Amino acid sequence: MTAISNSVADSANRESISPEPNPLGLSGIEFIEYATSKPQALGQVLERMGFRPVARHRSREVLLYRQGDMNVIINAHASGLPHALNPTDKPVIAALGLRVRDAAKAYHRALALGAWGVPTHVEVMELNIPAIHGVGSSRIYFIDRVRDFSIYDVDFVPIPSVEAHPIALAGFHFFGLVQYIGNDRMLDWMEFYQELLGFEALPASARFGVLPKGRIMKSPCNTFFLQLIEPEPGVLALEEEERFQRIGLGCEDVQAATVLLAERGVEFVSLHDSQDARVHEHDGALTRTWLSGVSFELVSTAKKGRA
Repeated sequence: MTAISNSVADSANRESISPEPNPLGLSGIEFIEYATSKPQALGQVLERMGFRPVARHRSREVLLYRQGDMNVIINAHASGLPHALNPTDKPVIAALGLRVRDAAKAYHRALALGAWGVPTHVEVMELNIPAIHGVGSSRIYFIDRVRDFSIYDVDFVPIPSVEAHPIALAGFHFFGLVQYIGNDRMLDWMEFYQELLGFEALPASARFGVLPKGRIMKSPCNTFFLQLIEPEPGVLALEEEERFQRIGLGCEDVQAATVLLAERGVEFVSLHDSQDARVHEHDGALTRTWLSGVSFELVSTAKKGRA
């Protein structure tokens, strides 16, 4: 199922892009959610990367992991909603939660511009968080409760005797997400993020990390990026759907971070023989893949700051 409706893809029948640089009041990533039927196995991976389980959902098989300012949710709850991404053995990034100024306004603005709303089924003691369809079967949530009273205060129960806000290893923070797209879909997806969310396309020469492919989109709040990667020329993308592929973690000292993670059992891919990789040890590193699909890319922010 595509996340781009005709009204978004067809520029001739659409309103012009808002001149406001940050129309949603976007202020970063609130959470990234994985769906999997093996939550314990994925939880072990997250713990190696420095995350800690801090809360459980009140009524569903869902766990909240955290380090520093980053929240990662593991969802093993089967949904009965249409087009929902139900858990399988292979973990997939199922949702992206964005911090916005006003969730309801952000949602209705997205719908007015052609986004597809996600139907919700809210249980007792749960919040109704508005969302639109994202890439593949994923969802993009709009969240405006992020400080004194957050979404987790309602939907989750803290795990006893666990630090609620564990310090981030190596100063890790969300640098962004890598999204795999289909053949000839680059302009469609760039337009999707520009029009609906206010992202800016960086020059084609802009590159971060060690895998310099595709195009980079910068969030209007200047706190995270999306890297859109299409198949190699002449390669048909028939095997898998478009999807969020991996999380990028920013840190100032990549070498020190890889040493710290290696001590925790994290292995990294050797990129020195790859023609696709820009191999500079200070630029970034890529973990080996766990559970047939989970990997993390470390990206240096020493020269770029957290932008």
